[in-house]
Amino acid sequence: MINTVVQTDRGRVRGIDLGGVVSFRGVPFAAPPEGLLRFRPPVPAAGWEGVRDCGAFGSAPPQLAPLPGVPSVWRPEAGLDCLSLNVWSPDLGAARLPVMVWIHGGLWKYGGSSMPQYDAATLAGSGVVVVTVNYRVGFEGFGHLPGVPENRGLRDQIAALEWVGRNIAAFGGDPGKVTVFGQSAGAASVALLVATRATDGLFRRAIAQSIPSGYLSVAEAERVTASIAAAAGVETTWEGFAALPPEAILAVQDAPLTGRDDGSGVFGPVIDGDLVSGPPWTALSAGARRDVELICGFTHEEYNGMGGRPGPSGIDLEAVAGTLRLGDRAAADYRRAHPTGSDADLFTVMLSDALIRMPTIWTAEAHTRAGGRTWMYDFAWRGSAIGAGHGADVPFVFGNGGTRYAARFLGSPPHADFAPLSEQMRTAWTAFAATGDPGWPGYDLQHRLTRIWDTVPGDRQDPIAASRRIWEHAEPR
Repeated sequence: MINTVVQTDRGRVRGIDLGGVVSFRGVPFAAPPEGLLRFRPPVPAAGWEGVRDCGAFGSAPPQLAPLPGVPSVWRPEAGLDCLSLNVWSPDLGAARLPVMVWIHGGLWKYGGSSMPQYDAATLAGSGVVVVTVNYRVGFEGFGHLPGVPENRGLRDQIAALEWVGRNIAAFGGDPGKVTVFGQSAGAASVALLVATRATDGLFRRAIAQSIPSGYLSVAEAERVTASIAAAAGVETTWEGFAALPPEAILAVQDAPLTGRDDGSGVFGPVIDGDLVSGPPWTALSAGARRDVELICGFTHEEYNGMGGRPGPSGIDLEAVAGTLRLGDRAAADYRRAHPTGSDADLFTVMLSDALIRMPTIWTAEAHTRAGGRTWMYDFAWRGSAIGAGHGADVPFVFGNGGTRYAARFLGSPPHADFAPLSEQMRTAWTAFAATGDPGWPGYDLQHRLTRIWDTVPGDRQDPIAASRRIWEHAEPR
C-alpha cells in the first residue's frame, strides 16, 4: 500500500489506491454557497483538523432529473454543499505531470463530476493528473439577481482552477502545465475561460468539445428571473430568492419555457461586459489570451445525440432556414450540398450546424484570427442509430466504454472499434496537455485542416465547407 494522504492548503486529505492511480473525491475548493453566501461568488473553503477522508464524491449541484426515468444526481437532503472537485493521480511524488481539469456539460442545468462517464482513472493512467469539477448550474449558477455578480457557475470554475494552482503539485501535477477541457456547456465554459483575463496564469492549454450556441444578454436574463419569480411568488431580489430552498426554485425554474419541450434557452452565460464580453467567437476575437493553445471540435451528427430525436418527416426546410435566419436560398443550398439526403436528414444537418458545429468553427477561427494556436477535429465514428451524435466523443476521451451513457453510442458490450480509437484519442489529448502538440497539423484560415476521428483517423481540409459557407453571414448574436 502506498501512502494516500496529501497535504492541501486547507488540510490533509486521504484518497483511495486504485492500483496505479490514486483518487481523491469530494475535496472542497470553496465554501458551501448557502446562507449569506447563497447566489454569491465562491469564497475559499474553511480548513479542517486531522485527515479528511476523500473516498466518496461530494454532492452534485441542485438540479432536476434530465430525462423521464433517469434519476437526478442531486437529492434535496444534500442541500447546497456542492463546490467540490476530484483528483486522479498516477504519481503522488514530485512528478510534475501535466494536469487536465474537466468541466462537464448539461445544458447549464444538469450534471455533476460524480457521473460514471467522467471517472478519470483510465485517462489518468495515461500519465496525467486529472481533476473533475462541480459548479453551480441552473438558477443557482446562472440566474440573474440585481446587485449580484452574474455567471456564478463560471466563477466556481475559476475558483476550482485557483485551487489547482495552489495545490496540484502535492498530487504530482505541474501547476504551470494545466489544460482545461470540457464538452457542450463545459466546452463553452472552456472557451469563455480562455477569453477572459480573469484566468491569466491558471492554464496554458484548452480543449473545447462541442461548443453550443445560446448566450443571454442581461435584459434576457432579467426576463427569465421575472418569470421564475412570478411562478414562485417572490420578489426579484436576492432576499426573495434566498428565502427559497433549492427544490422550490427547481420546481419553477423552467417557467419561461411554458409551451416548449426542448428545455433549452433558460440558463447560460450572461453577457455582462465583465467576466463574459460576448459569445466565445466574439470574446476570443479580441485576442486577450492568444497565448493559450486551443483544440476545438464537434461530433459530425451533433443533433442526433441531443435527446436522440431524428429529423422529423415532412419537415419544411425553408421554414427551418427562416427560423435560423439563413436567408431564402439556404434550404436549396443544403439540398445541393447533400443531393442524396432526405429533408429529414438535412434537418439534422441544419440543426447540428446551428446548435454546435458552426459555433465551434467560429470559435476556432476567432482564436486563429487573433493569433492563437488552434487545432480542429470532427468526430465521425458511427456505432449506433445515434451515430456520431452529441457527446459521442466523451467515452473515447475518458476510456469509459462500460457506462450506461456510453452504451447509447457504443452498444453493450462496447463496439470492437472502441478500445483502439479511445487509446488514440487519449494519446492525442494527453500529448497536447504535455507538449502542446496533439499529433495532427494546426488549423489555419486557408486550408482549415481538421482531424477526422473515425475507425482509421485522418486529416481533411474543411470537411463541412458547404455548411460553413452557408452560415458565413448568419452568425447568431
